[in-house]
Amino acid sequence: MHGRKPEDRWLQADDVQASPADAMIHVSSLSRLRDVATQLGSFDLLTMLSPGSAIGATDGLRPERHLHLSFHDIVEARPDLVMPDRKVVEAILDFGRDWTADRPMLVHCWAGVSRSSAAAYVMACDRNPGRAHDLAVELRRRAPFATPNRLMVALADGILGRNGAMIDAIEQIGRGADIFEGIPYQLPARWRAVG
Repeated sequence: MHGRKPEDRWLQADDVQASPADAMIHVSSLSRLRDVATQLGSFDLLTMLSPGSAIGATDGLRPERHLHLSFHDIVEARPDLVMPDRKVVEAILDFGRDWTADRPMLVHCWAGVSRSSAAAYVMACDRNPGRAHDLAVELRRRAPFATPNRLMVALADGILGRNGAMIDAIEQIGRGADIFEGIPYQLPARWRAVG
């Protein structure tokens, strides 16, 4: 239509003529990781598993870059378990910042529900200042089961200086639907005007 204003929205997986800046963050469980990786071809990979679990789980995959972080999916201290901390979240943010988005980012944890959803959310928030609420709503729309690790989100909120906006946004969407394992989904890395 003549004189139509661009529409702000999140990119869809099937958007045509997507540019490298339109790259997606793909989220997967460990059991679905190889299926998703095969579909992507070239990708960067962020692995988040509990210490000592699934040794060799990514053997045979050939990501362009790979960051493997070992910590448990907890939000408060427990004996003999490793909490996500500031160093872990800074590593996630740095890995996301070094991603040129000329290929997809593949993020996985054990179930594809909590740690991986939190990592995808914080990387996308880092690239989209002021869009914490919009991004949380989009996360819920794309993954009704996603329950991002609250501690990881809170740490990222502090590191990025978002003054609680990320924490509030995740609290507003609430806990995701109970599920043993998430279904792979995609989160856009950038918000853009379309149309």
